[in-house]
Amino acid sequence: MRGSSRTAALVTLYRAIESSRPAAMRLFDDPFAPLFLEWRFRTALRLSRLPVIGAAMPWSLVDGHWSGPRGTVAVRTKYIDDCLVDALRQDTEQVVILGAGFDCRAHRIPEIAQSRVFEADHPATQVTKKRRLGTLPSHLTYVPIDFTADTLDAVLPAAGYRGDAKTFFICEGVTHYLPAHTVDVLFRYVGRSAVGSRLVFTYIHRGMLDGSAKFAGAANTLATVRRAGEPYTFGFEPTELSPYLAKRNLTLIEDVGADTYRERYLMSRGRGAEPLSEYQRAALASVGT
Repeated sequence: MRGSSRTAALVTLYRAIESSRPAAMRLFDDPFAPLFLEWRFRTALRLSRLPVIGAAMPWSLVDGHWSGPRGTVAVRTKYIDDCLVDALRQDTEQVVILGAGFDCRAHRIPEIAQSRVFEADHPATQVTKKRRLGTLPSHLTYVPIDFTADTLDAVLPAAGYRGDAKTFFICEGVTHYLPAHTVDVLFRYVGRSAVGSRLVFTYIHRGMLDGSAKFAGAANTLATVRRAGEPYTFGFEPTELSPYLAKRNLTLIEDVGADTYRERYLMSRGRGAEPLSEYQRAALASVGT
């Protein structure tokens, strides 16, 4: 059995870095993120909070040659948080977090306690997560799954998921690690959920994979995930996203990328010049009749 996801650990590091910013500057606060960091990164975070040392922290050691992924993880986390809170305020009864990794929204979003939350992920990652977090809140259930071998309809109902309940699905940092047919099965399952349910998911531009489009930092990112043993395998062409979803009973509400993130979240905080990965996007969709 493989260990917990390396990319999940890296995403958690990026969230910890964002959370270490001053309150007026940061996009969110994830106090649980440092629990999943190795000692070297925990030390770096502590040093980053010191006034003089923090200003000189060599974050290039973390980012490599391109800091776009770190910035994009921060803004997409904020975007998904906002979508989730909005859904919870509209009588959402269930939240399903697909490929949860070390995501701690079930612990840090106050409004989520009113709903049943199901985290579906590889059991190896869940073992690590349970060990670091301890006792889970009563509203949270872990659902072990290998998306390449299991299906949601085989595991979610057995965990207490109700197909007739309005549900908010989160699929963050997952689709680009799956084969196309697995993404198809996953989205069709969501499309069969209760009317009014919603899905927020992240994806990469297909042009990054097939070379039809050029993006800053793409080559470095592809090399990094290959070395980690978790290569990218799937992407969407943004212009084809709406019809793809429609065939699966999902209606595209919005499709956002770097420009929207900057305008919505960074400009007002004086952070508009921060690099973001142009090939990483997020979309919000609703379940039709």
